[in-house]
Amino acid sequence: MKVALDKGAFAPEKAYADDAGYDLRTPVRVVVPPTQVCPNSFDAYVGETVIDTGIHVEIPKGYVGLLKSKSGLNIKNDIIGEGVIDSGYTGSIKVKLYNMGDFPKEFDRGDKIIQLVIVPCLSPEIEIVSALDDTERGEKGFGSTGR
Repeated sequence: MKVALDKGAFAPEKAYADDAGYDLRTPVRVVVPPTQVCPNSFDAYVGETVIDTGIHVEIPKGYVGLLKSKSGLNIKNDIIGEGVIDSGYTGSIKVKLYNMGDFPKEFDRGDKIIQLVIVPCLSPEIEIVSALDDTERGEKGFGSTGR
């Protein structure tokens, strides 16, 4: 996969050869504010921050890049983030991190913030029909399989 870096950006890298994802690092110091609940209401404002990584990738056709939360940040710090990078996109990867916790989370320049996982992506043709085939599950949705 071809990668181009803006000035100050860090190259994607794997900690271990068999890792599924490439770690992406922040090129700047940033603070992700905590989630806050408004007094006397049930409204909550999720703390979020967008980080421009300065990383550009050329994902091969037939693949997609998935931005996935780092499990350590998720479990230990309540930080999550998700995203999709299409194979034709070559702009800088921007990461939106959400802080679901009660305290701000600081990231220093060079800290790992998310991982990029490259996976095959099927794109079947869309066929509009008046009805779908019958299946065992049908329209049974959330909770339909029990506890």
